[in-house]
Amino acid sequence: MTKLDEKEIIKIFQKSLGNKTSEDVETFRLGKNLGVIKTDTLVESTDIPPGMNPHDAARKSVVACVSDFAAKGVWPLYGIVSVAIPKKYSAKKIKEIADGFRDASSEFGFSILGGDTNEGKELVMSVSVFGIAQGIVRRGGAKAGDSIIVTGPFGNTSAGLKLLLEKKKANQKYARKIKNAVYRPNPRLGFGILAGTYMSSAMDSSDGLSTTLVEMASQSKKKFAITNIPKELELEQFAAQNRLDVMDLVFNGGEEYEIVGTVPQRNLKKIKQIAKLNKIHLIEIGMVEKGNGVFLAESNKRITSGGWLHFKN
Repeated sequence: MTKLDEKEIIKIFQKSLGNKTSEDVETFRLGKNLGVIKTDTLVESTDIPPGMNPHDAARKSVVACVSDFAAKGVWPLYGIVSVAIPKKYSAKKIKEIADGFRDASSEFGFSILGGDTNEGKELVMSVSVFGIAQGIVRRGGAKAGDSIIVTGPFGNTSAGLKLLLEKKKANQKYARKIKNAVYRPNPRLGFGILAGTYMSSAMDSSDGLSTTLVEMASQSKKKFAITNIPKELELEQFAAQNRLDVMDLVFNGGEEYEIVGTVPQRNLKKIKQIAKLNKIHLIEIGMVEKGNGVFLAESNKRITSGGWLHFKN
């Protein structure tokens, strides 16, 4: 029997349920507005790295949904949570999880209405977030001549996971930085809300930069030419020290929760002002051109989708 990856499994559900185009969120008509919904599931064995405490694990499950809302330019209003908890968990540990949900919803400005609890063999947390908007920034919509932007450098979370899971080496300062990138990711909600009007397309990058760029280029039916690799010098040093491919860390890691967007030239100045206001390290990484696919402009090497896929990675 052929082993299916997450994308192939999603296609099976889309075919059965009649949903054709993948988006960061689901929408439905609500009077003159759109109802916006996102759900995401965090599973202990695949999504919680060593050293992450229950409070931060609960926060991470919220972050996954909030980051998708950020990329769509939508403010979350309400949430519900469903938690499967192992019988061995103490009251103290369960309270840490509950406090994590409480603090995360407060941090991102929405209310958790309630949810469901059940017993499970491992911790599983499912979060659903709801909002209302006049419209969303779609994954497809990039136009030739648009700039491609990201809200921060890539690869630090990949490096953090290499440190935690594979015992790679890093100096003390960088080790602290990349561990924090894993344990306390920061979705770009404030930026996304203000910048949404000025972007022609956008997507959350948590499945990896390569996967995000390939999906956006495909849905936009355009070519994405990458002229600037969004990485820091510290990452290059980490990669060299551990004999790792820095391009793989940047493009194929995932879990960064940055926004990847395309911006018409007339809006670029405004986008930079919004980034500065929100203390975002905005990076222009390329241009949208006529054609298809994602390429490194200098070498014309094609970038393929190599990010995170459940059931495959």
